[in-house]
Amino acid sequence: MNRIDTKGLILRIFTPTTAFSLSYLLLGNFCNMPHILLFCISGTIILVPMELAIILSASKRENGVYSLKSAFVFFGVAGLLSAFVAPLENQIFAEMRAALLHNLPTGFDWTNYEYMKLFSKPILILTCIYYGIFNVFIAPITEELFFRGYLTSHYEKQSSFLPILIAVLFSLYHFWLPFNNVFRILAFAPVAYVAYKKKNLYISICFHCLCNLFSTVSFVVAAL
Repeated sequence: MNRIDTKGLILRIFTPTTAFSLSYLLLGNFCNMPHILLFCISGTIILVPMELAIILSASKRENGVYSLKSAFVFFGVAGLLSAFVAPLENQIFAEMRAALLHNLPTGFDWTNYEYMKLFSKPILILTCIYYGIFNVFIAPITEELFFRGYLTSHYEKQSSFLPILIAVLFSLYHFWLPFNNVFRILAFAPVAYVAYKKKNLYISICFHCLCNLFSTVSFVVAAL
């Protein structure tokens, strides 16, 4: 197994998300579709293939055995964090977020549902379907294979602190959602730690998919 040093870890995490985020930001200035749909399409053709390419090129000969327990317990904890920590964090960064969005086209604010409803019903339905597939399955499964699978197992300095470090870097990698890092770290660090200790990637995959399912359902209900 080829081990990854710290420089390699940082490059592997932030090169794909930088390429993806810059592309999304650039294309978003000329976008004639809901920006969240553009985000999912860009993620499908840029971010996901880059992360999968890194995994496949480095570990095509490696296999693991996993099981599905415990994710629902962590999902309940994440629900509590979503109810108490996320709103507080949103309030703290409200002015900073508003200032940032003020300098960007309206569509970059995914919570602006009035803007979303300017699009036709078929476009909104297509957006919700694509967002559901990408956000509930494609993105979280790829990210878990990349972060909790490949990066965690290949980093040269193996320790009990490693899954926490990866959880922090995973949160910071979300350039498109920069104001919810505390919530993401608190939500993902415990499940990342348990998945690492139990060598059970299905725990974090199931948890991540459940979290994204919750946010997707909330978006679909508001958008439609």
